[in-house]
Amino acid sequence: MSRDKALIKFSYKALDRAGNSINGIEKAASMGAAHVALIERGFEPLEMAAKTSILNFEITKKKVPRKEIMNFSRQLGVFMKAGIPIMEALEVIMEETSGKMLKTVLAGLIDSLRNGDTFAAAAAGHPEAFPNFYVGILESAELTGNLDVVLNQLADYLDRDIKAKGKITAALIYPSVVAVMSVVTIAILAVFVLPRFVTFFKSMHAKLPLATRLLMDFSGYISKWWFVILAILVFIVGGFATMRRSSAGKAKLDSWLLKLPVIGELTQVAVLERVCSILASLLKAGVDLPRSMAVTAESANNAVYRMALEQVREEMMEGQGLASPIARTGLFPGAAKQMFRVGEETGTLDQQLEVAAEYYSQELDNKVDRVTALFEPAVIIAMGIVVGFVAVALISAMYGIYNQVKIG
Repeated sequence: MSRDKALIKFSYKALDRAGNSINGIEKAASMGAAHVALIERGFEPLEMAAKTSILNFEITKKKVPRKEIMNFSRQLGVFMKAGIPIMEALEVIMEETSGKMLKTVLAGLIDSLRNGDTFAAAAAGHPEAFPNFYVGILESAELTGNLDVVLNQLADYLDRDIKAKGKITAALIYPSVVAVMSVVTIAILAVFVLPRFVTFFKSMHAKLPLATRLLMDFSGYISKWWFVILAILVFIVGGFATMRRSSAGKAKLDSWLLKLPVIGELTQVAVLERVCSILASLLKAGVDLPRSMAVTAESANNAVYRMALEQVREEMMEGQGLASPIARTGLFPGAAKQMFRVGEETGTLDQQLEVAAEYYSQELDNKVDRVTALFEPAVIIAMGIVVGFVAVALISAMYGIYNQVKIG
């Protein structure tokens, strides 16, 4: 009885021996132990999480920064290559790391290894640090005995992924700041500045130009109904966050995102680069294609691509190959479809995918530069039009009042 109380329930998603997706509950002392138990029963774990009560629900799940995982992978790879035992290497890295969350994860890894878990199983017990594709590659690396090489490959991939996200973030910082400042400027004008002009113009009983009347009406509306506008904004943000948390809502949002002009193309290239990189890394590490496809689908950042890749995997398991189902999705451009086909026919799929990942990485750089070149002047022009309209409306009104007073 005491042993059952010590066990934790873990919900999982896995593949059975026939390659079918299954869901269930596994009781174990740790997530790593649950992972090992599923493998021993012939299952391939894809997702696993501890079942918690609603009282323990967390709105935001904390994750170890990817940069820390990249540095950890590279350090551990160096230690493994030097012949240092993995337990000793983990203890040294844990002492040197400054990240509190990573230190906790490393302590958990050491405890799991002492309890007899494999390194991959121990890593699977910490999804806040190690994504599915990372664990899948570790499993194959431990079987083939090339853990040091694979850890360096994982570090290289994480480095590329961090740089790609950094480029997109850096490209959006300046226009985002300009856009926010534009909204703040308009709000200040509408709430604090323009109402004073309204009082002044009314006291003069002046006949105002159309532009000035429109501006005054807009200012009055904002001042009167600001709480309604704020409530609408909160509702929109809340609705967006709610949709992102549901699978159907996320799929809808991701579908809309892909259809947006310019942004949609940038998103597609970023997803393609990630899919090709992860799939190439898995295959190069020796992970079988069905498992690689399942992990890649789960790792895709876009729900539309995730569902499409899951469908591709099912058709592949039915004997339809890989290139034809990929082409039928309509989500992969001609160059990618051709690389999949050549790789499948020649048995060099991992090499073709590496080439594709490199191509889409360069394409992503070009797209980011292009979006930045379009977005920055667009925001500046929009800001100039708004400020210019306000200036013209006020100056024309003042000039009209001056003429009326002069004539009077």
